[in-house]
Parts: sequence; C-alpha cells; structure tokens
Amino acid sequence: MELPGVQLRTLLELTRSGTMTAAAAALGYTPGAVSQHIAALERATGSELVRRAGRRVELTDAGHTLADHAERILAAQAEAVAALERGRGEPRARLRLGVFGMAAAVLLPPALRRLGARHPGVRVESREVEVDQAYAEVCAGRVELALGLDYPDAPLVRDGAVELVRLRSERFSLAVPSGRPPWDVPEGRAGALRLAETADCDWILPAAGSYYGRAIRAVCRRAGFEPQVVHEVTDTATSLAMVGAGLGVAPLTELMLRLRSQGITAVPLRDPVVRHIVVAVGSAARRRPSVAALIDALREGATP
Repeated sequence: MELPGVQLRTLLELTRSGTMTAAAAALGYTPGAVSQHIAALERATGSELVRRAGRRVELTDAGHTLADHAERILAAQAEAVAALERGRGEPRARLRLGVFGMAAAVLLPPALRRLGARHPGVRVESREVEVDQAYAEVCAGRVELALGLDYPDAPLVRDGAVELVRLRSERFSLAVPSGRPPWDVPEGRAGALRLAETADCDWILPAAGSYYGRAIRAVCRRAGFEPQVVHEVTDTATSLAMVGAGLGVAPLTELMLRLRSQGITAVPLRDPVVRHIVVAVGSAARRRPSVAALIDALREGATP
C-alpha cells in the first residue's frame, strides 16, 4: 500500500479545515485537486475516508484512523531524513526555499553566497511564492522552508507541524516624496511624526485582505483614522517608485529601502509599528543540519 506524503498532508489539512474549499485555499490547490488526493487515498486503502455533511465534510472512522497515523508517518519520514543527514557529518542536501519579491532581491543573494562558501554540499533551489502563502507552501510539502513576514497586528496562523523562525524585526517609518512633506508641519516641530498627522495623506498600500494591508490599516485605526488608500499596490519597489513620483505615502523599513531610495525620504514614526521577517519550516526539518545552515545564512543576510 503506497501512501504518498502529499496526499496525507491533504487529508490532515482537510481534517483541520472541514471543507474541500478551505483545505484547497490553505494548501494552494484547487478543490478538485484536494478531492483527487482523497479519492486516491481511498483507492489505496480500500476504505471510505470522508463523507459529506452539508457544506462540510466529516472524516469516517477509517479517515480518523488514517489521519492519526498520517501525523506520525510524515514526522517519521522527516526524522529519518534528518537522522541520515546528521550521520553524514558535513551537510549535503538539496533544499527547496520559497521566496517572495523583496526577499529574493535583498536577502537571498548574500545568504546563498555565505552558504556556498561554508557548506558547498548544500544546494538551494528557490521558488517564488506569494508572501502570504509561505506557511501553506511548507504545510503542503512543496518547499522545505519559506521566507515570510509576520505582523503583530495581523499574525500568521500557527500550526504545530510548522515553526516560524524569526530572522529579524523591523520598525516602520514612512516613505514620503523628497522635498516638502504632504502634510502641514507645525513651525519649529522636528523629529519623528505621529501617525495621526498623516490622516489627510493619500496612501499607497497592499489590498486590505493581505496580512500587510490588514496590519497597516489596524495601526492607523488605532491612531484614530482610516487611511485614504488611493493606490493598492503589492510590489514594494513599485509602491516606493510611486511615492517618489509624488503619488502618496507608504510604509517603509530598512530592508525596503535597499530596493529603492531615489526620490523618497524616510520619516521616523513615533508610533511603534513593526514586522518580523521569518522563515517557515517544518518542525522535524528544523533539526536537519542543512536547514539549520541555511537559516543561519539567511539570518546573517537580514542583519543590518
């Protein structure tokens, strides 16, 4: 009986999510693909694993039994890989790393140079993923690790099977067009800006449904205003270029500034607005020497 890991992961996510649609969204599949994975498991086991209950699906007794064992099967596979790797001494492995735009441009090149110099036997293959899907990519087993962003005001979902390793925390300032800022500054006032003073500004932000978009809107509301989002833009370099063109203001961190600095000025904020740069990694994979070496290289690359 063959029980592929990708199908077992689908069963586990379906157990957590309760619907084919929710499981598909969490894993980055289509509902049809989720249904096919479950059907393949049912053929392999000769048992009915799920049944419909209105809009939701419920696991049968056989489904619960397989789901209980699936956790241990996947954990045992990961532990075996980690043990074999530890027994070889010098790390040698092929790792798949999920990256998003800013991470690929700023963090990845120096990290891979460091890793290659220290551990030439570790080969990293990067895959571009949506930043909000980093956790799901690891859960689905499509990558061993994925770079992501975690916001205290819109935190990523946590799951015991996947850990979030913090590489660095960053405090936000505000990117404004170089020259006169787009708000009235009281005469003689200098230094950091209160977020509430930007209430009348045009903002450039990602969509409200993204973690980033939710987080910035939340801190603005806490400061007493709803940001006037004139331009919804996800790409950081594009949003900063729009700021430089005088089209509005946008949040800014030191790493973002590495992408573009022309035409913009960084104004410090009095309000503590932060984000964490993280790596999502399977709990068992974390114990692999090659994975630890890659995380160390990424952490050094994220250091100011």
